[in-house]
Amino acid sequence: MSLDETLRVLSERVRTHSSSMATEEAVKTAVVLPFLRALGYDVFNPSEVVPEFTADAVGKKGEKVDYAIKIDDEIRILIECKPITTNLDKVHLAQLFRYFTVTTAKFAILTNGRTFHFHTDLEEPNKLDTRPFLTFDLAEIQPHLLSELTKFEKSGFDVGGILATAERLKYTSALKSAINQLIENPSEDFVRMISAGLYDGRFTAQVKEQFTGLVRSAFREVIRDSVKSRISSALADTEQIAEEIEEGVDEDEIVTTDEEREGYMIVKAIVREVIKPNRVVMRDAKSYCAVLVDNNNRKPLTRLHFNRAIKYVSLFDSEKEERVQIESLDQIYDLTDRLRATAAKYAE
Repeated sequence: MSLDETLRVLSERVRTHSSSMATEEAVKTAVVLPFLRALGYDVFNPSEVVPEFTADAVGKKGEKVDYAIKIDDEIRILIECKPITTNLDKVHLAQLFRYFTVTTAKFAILTNGRTFHFHTDLEEPNKLDTRPFLTFDLAEIQPHLLSELTKFEKSGFDVGGILATAERLKYTSALKSAINQLIENPSEDFVRMISAGLYDGRFTAQVKEQFTGLVRSAFREVIRDSVKSRISSALADTEQIAEEIEEGVDEDEIVTTDEEREGYMIVKAIVREVIKPNRVVMRDAKSYCAVLVDNNNRKPLTRLHFNRAIKYVSLFDSEKEERVQIESLDQIYDLTDRLRATAAKYAE
């Protein structure tokens, strides 16, 4: 099983069976050992994956680290496991901190089976940084994670290659955390900076409270608009591909529904004040019904996505296609201004 496949399996396991991982041993068995195996390490070879690793020089008799990973006979990665209910913090780094100093380890992993913290010594040589350079939640795998974890595979383990990106990851992660904090709880200084030039009066407690809420809402809307724009762009690209594919679809496979015909007639009635009705043509496809000007694919008025449980109408009055959800055909009339604006582009 590939690393990608294993991550997906472990992610599902954490989401559905986390209640069964209340002990360190359960976390090790269910998550950590399969994770190490996916990275190419022989978890059944105690000379490679050393369980309950001890080092005499640590100074605390009997203190152990859960696992030490040896590569080319040298300790390179230390791993400390905690129950899944543990909120990982600096205090849990104590053993890793001491062992990192007295071994040849270059990386240390602290995990509760769901959250993973990867540490190294960017700030001071041979001294473990308290801030991780890579953090991830196994239950919510992000797209960039696989490329970072492949650097830790046994077959391509490269200390220099990992360290080359570790500093960027460390500070990027910290900045993302700070930005999220600003979104949810904007500081007074930030609110003052953003609202400077927008409000000329005294920045009283009441004004601060008002603008704090406005800044929080604006922040979220900017993110939402950005995501919406990306999705619309992706959908437009997908529809273009679908359109090219459907050029070869047998016409017998295309069924024009009564709803599509009615929707077409509504659109035609709406734009008749802007463009001659005989120029408005319906061209049905398998995944949507297009309403075009001059029967030209490059002159779309709208697309009726009615062959699904949730209905959408595509609008083309801006640079990119935008889908608007509707619950009834009557709601097409609410889009009158935008449909006429699109028709006006083709009026000449």
